[in-house]
Amino acid sequence: MTNELSAQASLDAQREKAARFRALHEAPGGLIIPNPWDIGSAKLLTTMGYQALATTSAGLAYSIGRADGQVTLVQKIAHCRTLVAATDLPISADLEKCFDDDPEIAARTISLIAKAGAVGGSIEDWSDAPDHRIYEFDHAVERVAAAVAAARDLPVDFILTARAENFLRGRPDLDDTIRRLQAFAEVGADVLYAPGLTTLEQVKELTAALDKPVNVLGIMIAGATVEELIDAGAKRISVGSAMSNAALVTLMNAARELKDHGTFGWISDGAANVDAQKLIAE
Repeated sequence: MTNELSAQASLDAQREKAARFRALHEAPGGLIIPNPWDIGSAKLLTTMGYQALATTSAGLAYSIGRADGQVTLVQKIAHCRTLVAATDLPISADLEKCFDDDPEIAARTISLIAKAGAVGGSIEDWSDAPDHRIYEFDHAVERVAAAVAAARDLPVDFILTARAENFLRGRPDLDDTIRRLQAFAEVGADVLYAPGLTTLEQVKELTAALDKPVNVLGIMIAGATVEELIDAGAKRISVGSAMSNAALVTLMNAARELKDHGTFGWISDGAANVDAQKLIAE
């Protein structure tokens, strides 16, 4: 009985997060959704007042000493479960291609990540198989449709983000990207995402052609502010692995200066005086 009550309480909590996450997508204005890579960064971003978080595949990979794309599904699920336990914010998972080319097998990833506590997740139309290809149009749409079906079969609401990877994979074809995202929306994707856009004009053209919320990778659009991205039609702004990368670069530069020069200039930004306990600990 105790286990059943615990499971029900966990499901109720997940449903509350899912409702909150859905409401954020339906509310006026934009949603900044930063990307933590471990417990500490998730807690830090929570204390800073963000309303939702998304995992980063590259950030996770780097945190466990692997290259992006080298994380297993088991590791992804465990990571998601860890972050869900670290914060009361809704978590959306970066699931890459959902770990399989086959639509039905890929769709199972949605079910597994929801069981880990996530209330959202993404599916890409790019394969990390040896041929590194963008999926053919019909196959890409079939994969999204299967992921949508899996999401709708869950006991909790789940926001599925469908990604068109053209611009991030060396195929900057805006017309084909829009065509893909329109098809993904038609089969039920909740959020549409074309990472790699580089101008506000591209964001405006893409969002004008779509009738569902659009996520934009804000760091790729040089000089743009969050306000400008929202004005251009973006609903959700994420940063991918950029925060993780920034932390790694700061560490690398500090370590290099200390080793090569024996100096402590790297603390000049006040890093040595940061009270991490106040920032992270509950």
